[in-house]
Amino acid sequence: MRCFKLLGERVTARDFDRQVAELQIKAAILNRFTALGTPLTQHEG
Repeated sequence: MRCFKLLGERVTARDFDRQVAELQIKAAILNRFTALGTPLTQHEG
C-alpha cells in the first residue's frame, strides 16, 4: 500500500483513455516492485 501511495492515489488524466493508460502503468510499476521483492528459492538436491 505504501508504494501505491508513493505513485499517487488520484488519477491525474482527464480523458478516459489516458486514465486507463495511467492506471495500467501504475499497475505495471506495482507488479515490478512485487517481483523485485519476491525471493527466488532453489531446490537443493
